[in-house]
Amino acid sequence: MRKKNIIIILGPNLNMTGLREKGIYGEETAESIKSQIIAHGESIGLNCEVFQSNWEGALIDKIHELKNKYDGGIVNLGALGHYSYALRDAISFTKIPFIETHMTNIFAREEFRKHSVISDVCVGQIIGFGKNSYFLAMNAIKELI
Repeated sequence: MRKKNIIIILGPNLNMTGLREKGIYGEETAESIKSQIIAHGESIGLNCEVFQSNWEGALIDKIHELKNKYDGGIVNLGALGHYSYALRDAISFTKIPFIETHMTNIFAREEFRKHSVISDVCVGQIIGFGKNSYFLAMNAIKELI
């Protein structure tokens, strides 16, 4: 059986994890978390690519490229997940299962973070477990694809 290919797409400011708002996001760097994501994927039989951009258009372009290349995806679009209908439409276009993730519990934060415009085009959400949100989402997506 071939290994399944998944992509983890990270949005604005997630490259600054470990440097910004350490009380919220912790001190572990984005690069360290990325390495752990790839290693976890290998350990459960997934080929993983991690893509991060601070630019909405670059995220949309990357999502457009996914069709027929990946079996599933995980997205943490940061603040864009709360208002980008363009990203929502891009995810919907791919017709592959996506899981929305957030390192923090968006329902315990500012009011504007409590609504996601992408949740209805994703198969589920995993939020509030720090970097473990990604690992939990990877375990879940593996069962779906």
